[in-house]
Amino acid sequence: MIKIMNDLPNNVLGISGEGKITGTDYETILMPAVEDKLKRHKKINLLYHLGDKYTGFDLHAIFDDAKLGFQHLSAWDKIALVSDHELINTTAKLFGFMLPCTLRTFKNDKLEEAKKWIIE
Repeated sequence: MIKIMNDLPNNVLGISGEGKITGTDYETILMPAVEDKLKRHKKINLLYHLGDKYTGFDLHAIFDDAKLGFQHLSAWDKIALVSDHELINTTAKLFGFMLPCTLRTFKNDKLEEAKKWIIE
């Protein structure tokens, strides 16, 4: 499940993934939240937190993630990925060069540092 973080500036979308993240989460929560932010801002920052309760993505969510990223390729200013999952962090770093924005990864114990960086 995806939950929206409410304690961030208007140009920052913060989300937290708990349990299994599904395509339905993307379609009913994340995609509408991105669209809403883009109505008010040309570029947005994304804070994506996969905490201790995160257990994985379903296949539909993986495709929706790629679709969302490329559909709004020029809309991202900065992306902070906060996770203790090495495979996810490494994959993000490997493919981050394809994004026209800055992407940084942080460990879960650095969530506050990630929040400070994403709002700078």
